[in-house]
Amino acid sequence: MSDDQVCYTFDAALEMAIAMEEEGFRTYLAAIRQLTNKGAKELLRENALDELNHKHQLEKALVDGRMDGGENLDTPIPTMHLDYLLDKQELGPQSGVREALVYAIHLEKGAVDFYGKVSTGCSGAPMGKLFAQLLQEESRHLQSLEDLYEQHFMTEN
Repeated sequence: MSDDQVCYTFDAALEMAIAMEEEGFRTYLAAIRQLTNKGAKELLRENALDELNHKHQLEKALVDGRMDGGENLDTPIPTMHLDYLLDKQELGPQSGVREALVYAIHLEKGAVDFYGKVSTGCSGAPMGKLFAQLLQEESRHLQSLEDLYEQHFMTEN
């Protein structure tokens, strides 16, 4: 059985999601520390804070023994799949807003893929709804980043 076909207990699922959000936060933090461009730093700062907020929500659910929300989980969040068009590159001190935005798009896409696989593996189980909710939240973030990229960096034909 592959990793995407495994389902977890509530606590194990939340612990895994908390670790995922912590890793995302640390990745954003490391990128922020090396950037000099103010706009790029601010963009990644906002995303790092989103990761912390997710982590806090998940930790609260772990303490409460339940996860609230989850409305409209069967409504897919459309994205433009810009991760396929934009090459993932490491950030450096001189990276700008555009590079930081592409970096964030790839990080969020990684989270979407992760939660999508686990959600599929838990389909029909109680944890399926939890991971579907996390998938929706990450998809919304990805969509927001892609919309921002389109607004500022894609020209009209």
